Amino acid sequence: MKIVDVETFVLLADNYDPSLTSSAQDTCLVIIKTDEGIEGYGECDTSPWVAKAFIESPGTHTMDQCVKEILIGSDPLDIDTLWEKIYVGSAMTGRRGAGVNAISAIDMALWDIKGKAQNKPVFELLGGKKQEEVIPYASLQPVGHSFQEYKDSLVAWAEKAKGLGFKAVKSEVTLNGPYAHSGLHEEDDKTTEVVAAVRKALGPDIKLMIDVQYRWKNAEEALRTVKDWAEFDIYFLETPVWTDDIKSYARMHDEAPMKIAAGEWLSTRYEFEDLIVNGKIDVAQPDVGRCGGLTESIKIAKFSQEHNRIIVPHCWKTSVSISATAHFAFNTPNCAFIEYLPPQLCVEILRKELATEGFDFVDGKIKPPTKPGLGIELNRDAIKKYQVA
Repeated sequence: MKIVDVETFVLLADNYDPSLTSSAQDTCLVIIKTDEGIEGYGECDTSPWVAKAFIESPGTHTMDQCVKEILIGSDPLDIDTLWEKIYVGSAMTGRRGAGVNAISAIDMALWDIKGKAQNKPVFELLGGKKQEEVIPYASLQPVGHSFQEYKDSLVAWAEKAKGLGFKAVKSEVTLNGPYAHSGLHEEDDKTTEVVAAVRKALGPDIKLMIDVQYRWKNAEEALRTVKDWAEFDIYFLETPVWTDDIKSYARMHDEAPMKIAAGEWLSTRYEFEDLIVNGKIDVAQPDVGRCGGLTESIKIAKFSQEHNRIIVPHCWKTSVSISATAHFAFNTPNCAFIEYLPPQLCVEILRKELATEGFDFVDGKIKPPTKPGLGIELNRDAIKKYQVA
């Protein structure tokens, strides 16, 4: 089997709102085609225009080759070799960041091809089922342009998530900081008020995670507020400070009354090693659409397990990435939850329309996928409707 074409599509929701932090409003969809008629699908979570350029731009020397040209004519089933060939061949531009993000989409599509070629779900090819079911948490992002609208929106989403049978919920609470929702600038007592309201709406039996999206400048600022959050029984606090502030993460691990989670933006196992060993995070959050795909996610999970860390993959995208994340989770014994953007609890059109996911969600749990590959089905009409490049 040989690769005969690599297609990239920049998709953008026609109702996108640039004031939001939601990267599920766009995507770079990759379709890899083979001479045997098998297609593989993948996507990445970075600027889709940059990812498309990374894949298609011509190469001019051995350290910055054209990724598409590397792929065409290659064996799509030899995934490890291709990953290394692309990573090394594009290293001057793509050693970290958007380059590795784009490789993630390619890697995802290659695993999809391999599963279809062997008539097996991807998790079986990754090493088999390591847990019988995967528990997704409902990832909630509010709407509204005032504090009260924001708070009411989150409470309503939480109540709906509870009604849908979710066993765990993550709530964005971003009322200040670099990524404050809709330009809000509220004091930290308002953040605590929202956390309390969401916990009350969920009740005591549902796991609650809180994402403040890099709210504080350092651990000292963060601890002034979160040291009093023990009463809310928070499972983890996500990205309280900037990811590069390793010393602050280590202090948060030592002094905060909940687990500390980070890693959504990191690429490759090397960045995770630093955050785990020196930042001492409790929960590593690789995103299969950013960190290097399923191939690299497996290595990150193994390193995390060796250091007694929990894996909870980040995934704020469409059914393509969500399905890939589920396959990864079934193969990862130290994976406690996966992020899940419920189509019933979001406004993101691409999440609702681009693809059907390759698994069943029943009684708050994901059952092992049974379809070959990632198991997803693309909506070609949605691709045509939302393609902008």
